[in-house]
Amino acid sequence: MQILVSAHPGGIVANYLIVAGGGGGGGGGNSEGAGGGGGAGGLRSSISATGGGGTLENGFPVTVGTTYTITVGGGGTRGGSGVFATNGSDSSISGIGLTTITSSGGGFGGQAQTGDSAGNGGSGGGSGSGGATHARGTGTVNQGFDGGLNNGSSPFAPGGGGGAGAAGTAGGDAGLAPNGGIGVQVLSTYYAGGGGGGKRSTMSTSFGAGGNGGGGAGGDINSTGTNGTANTGGGGGGKGSNVTLGGNGGSGIVIIDAGITAVSTTGSPTLSGTRYTFTGSGSITY
Repeated sequence: MQILVSAHPGGIVANYLIVAGGGGGGGGGNSEGAGGGGGAGGLRSSISATGGGGTLENGFPVTVGTTYTITVGGGGTRGGSGVFATNGSDSSISGIGLTTITSSGGGFGGQAQTGDSAGNGGSGGGSGSGGATHARGTGTVNQGFDGGLNNGSSPFAPGGGGGAGAAGTAGGDAGLAPNGGIGVQVLSTYYAGGGGGGKRSTMSTSFGAGGNGGGGAGGDINSTGTNGTANTGGGGGGKGSNVTLGGNGGSGIVIIDAGITAVSTTGSPTLSGTRYTFTGSGSITY
């Protein structure tokens, strides 16, 4: 079992993985094309790899007797007919003497309506189909990548949602499906994959696959987008052209390891050695 404790003169340092909730996949009316994939939740880590191609972060010094609050963000809601998808919620670690460490919720996938842009977030949502003016969502530095851009010409294929490890694929570009961006592998598990864009009936390519790390697949012509996987921060898949609904984003996760066991916790985290995994909000006191 790997101990994730770092040396720190005169004290104890906690290492962490903080993944926010993924954005919801884009929806829209039946005749309005396909929805963009939801962006993955932002991923910040001091363990092996971090998001957005950034430099691995440093752990934080633990103050014995201080209670640290753990917030695990929920996934964004899916878009529907006339209803926009929403961004995922932030995840964080906070406490007295600690500057709050926050990962931003993933951006929502673009609606299948002309002129509607995707959401910015930890990773950006993919643009929806239906018009050249759709904008993709942008990711956050050191957390995730941008969503895929609408290909800008008929049949206006949507884009895949950005992931913590790569941008979403541009819709229909060079015959590629609008796949969600891949996530990042931490402790042998991938987190924060982008949602795939949906398939439009006139597209020669298929619907987009979700990015490795819990991203939901886009809908085929007659199917809704797939939900992002819970506790991965995966983005929801965008809707297919003959349905109205995208997929919901997946909830986030927080892992913390100070190399010692805690005096107390709330929120029922699981414990492996000295590693605490929170799949819901709570607290930890050393």
